[in-house]
Amino acid sequence: MLAEKALELINEAREALKFSRPVYSGFRVGAAALGSSGQIYRGCNFENPSLMMSLCAEKLAILKALSEGEEDIKAVAIVSDSKDYCLPCGSCRQFIFEFAPVADIYTDGKEGIKKYSIFELLPEAFRP
Repeated sequence: MLAEKALELINEAREALKFSRPVYSGFRVGAAALGSSGQIYRGCNFENPSLMMSLCAEKLAILKALSEGEEDIKAVAIVSDSKDYCLPCGSCRQFIFEFAPVADIYTDGKEGIKKYSIFELLPEAFRP
């Protein structure tokens, strides 16, 4: 079922990409998170002069879903303007591990859509 949603999530992430504000790096990222309700939540990256206060697209999409009452995130799609695959940064990998551990992670690139689990992207994750 989630594989059917992969293209829709990628397209929603591309829509989110339009609102990205990477004023320092110029690297635009869009994301979409699928909640257990079937609702899709978009996010894009926002940069700040204090780079530690910048917000990644996938974190924003997941936070929007959780703040709207979603209990489980089923999938997350991540895209950029690059032809290469856009994988989550280390901080986002830990965030996904904590808040969306069962989510399928989709990204689009020159060879089509790829699917990952957080356990593939973050083996030996930090646990309290």
